[in-house]
Amino acid sequence: MERTPRRALPALLTTLAVAAPLALAAGPAQAAPPEYTYDALGDSYAAGFGLAPEQAHPSLLDGRMRIALDDAAAIPGATVTSLAGQLAALDDETDLVTLSVGGNNLPWTQVVLTCATQPDEVCLGATTGVSGTVATQLPAGLATAYSFVKAAAPGAHVVVTGYPRLFSPEYGDYTGSVGPLSFTISVAEQHAMNALADQLNTTIAQVAQASGVQYVDVATRFDGHGINAPDAWIGDADDPEALHPTAEGQRAYAAALTAAINPRDLRR
Repeated sequence: MERTPRRALPALLTTLAVAAPLALAAGPAQAAPPEYTYDALGDSYAAGFGLAPEQAHPSLLDGRMRIALDDAAAIPGATVTSLAGQLAALDDETDLVTLSVGGNNLPWTQVVLTCATQPDEVCLGATTGVSGTVATQLPAGLATAYSFVKAAAPGAHVVVTGYPRLFSPEYGDYTGSVGPLSFTISVAEQHAMNALADQLNTTIAQVAQASGVQYVDVATRFDGHGINAPDAWIGDADDPEALHPTAEGQRAYAAALTAAINPRDLRR
């Protein structure tokens, strides 16, 4: 047999040294990382009211951090009571639940209409009345809803989202029209309704903490992007997504959830 020249031995040994680890690395194929089964519940803010389903934030979360959307069960108009009709989407296999609920327990449409058509003092009276509802009636309903979700998906990490402020008062009065109706919502009225949204978010956050579920704030991401802002992430009164997040607003929701959810919390 022909012998390998002595000067070729170093190169041969180097080749073998590199090839050996590669051969070991090419062993049996590793199993793919697990996916986390995700179910989304809630109201029109989670359903993407006025937008295509794929633009809603649950669909935008699908595929991030190995999250796999199983059921997008959110329904416009859902309240803390009617949420029970969505619980069939949950089961023992659910790893992650996101939930947007509570806003429809307040008469937001009537408040906005009052503020758009009545003097400031009438608007402020309407927001004060609704503020009492938030303080006295909403906490118990939220706590019950969260307990039902946890019972229906006992192994899941539950995340509840707040709501954006509708207005950016720094841009002045909000003027617009719906059909033949023209209206103006003053800066004072905007502040009053934004304060109501803040109270709603504070209540949701407090009940979430007491219930052992995670709260994710979205309001700060909408700062400067209210309905009357030049770059609005809330739909104008005559838009398909009126008073709801636009496609950009839904991306803001998805970004807030992506930043807040820790994949370690999804592991069983």
